[in-house]
Amino acid sequence: MVPLTIQLLRLGGCLAVLGMGHHAIALEDRPYHAEGAIALEAFPSSSMASPALCPQPPAANAPCVVEPAATVELSPPAALPETLALDADALAPTLDLDPAVIEGSPTLQRWLEDIPDIADEIRHRPSFRTRLRVGYAQFPSTGQIGGMTASVEDVFLLPGTGLTASADYSRSWNGQRESYGGEARYYLLPLGGYVNLAPTVGYRSLSTPAYQTEGLDVGLRLMLVPSRGGGADLALSQRWVAPGTEGEVGITSLAIGYAVTRQLRLGTDFQRQNSRFGQDSRVGISLELLL
Repeated sequence: MVPLTIQLLRLGGCLAVLGMGHHAIALEDRPYHAEGAIALEAFPSSSMASPALCPQPPAANAPCVVEPAATVELSPPAALPETLALDADALAPTLDLDPAVIEGSPTLQRWLEDIPDIADEIRHRPSFRTRLRVGYAQFPSTGQIGGMTASVEDVFLLPGTGLTASADYSRSWNGQRESYGGEARYYLLPLGGYVNLAPTVGYRSLSTPAYQTEGLDVGLRLMLVPSRGGGADLALSQRWVAPGTEGEVGITSLAIGYAVTRQLRLGTDFQRQNSRFGQDSRVGISLELLL
């Protein structure tokens, strides 16, 4: 029989083992991990607040209370202005330009005020301008006699279209040579281009020592514009006066103009007349006013 002392020792050992197991189970049920990690307490949130962590590990039997951080409210960005005002003086430093340069450039001023529709301008805004011409004429085929010439060129009848009207008059000092008439032109290509072509129709009267003729004037005109806005242009035309009759006359003309100021140009023209009665010529130099 086992002595009573030994049995009491065995019973104490069992109770000790049972007590350690109960203590371990209680540790597992606590709201934080055994490794010392910080436990979070879930809470409902209806705003964009972010949770704050426990500042220090909680006590053995106290839960970790998580407090919400300050709510950050985001405001919408300010709306950008729909249009920006363009001021020449204000933009001069930005463009690194002298304000005098901007004031002296109509094209730059127009671009600063509003960006133009280039495609629309090429179609409807002429690269050449209406011109008023007065000058001296010489008639080599009539004894080199001198005379005068005056004309108005390309008056636009319908703005934005290629329909123009022109008229001219020339006469020698002795009255042996005289020519006058008017015609309508319709430019077929976009008005703002560097090249244009126009059929012409009108009336003309011609007088020379050898013949006189008048009647319908039809022809074709080629316009070359190397510098837009009236800076320079060249026009080559061929017309027939009283076509199909005995007095038919063919006239070939070449006119060149070059601007010396914003409103004035120097012009030259050469003209040759061919008919069954002979050939006649005319050259001239003129001063042109751009309208």
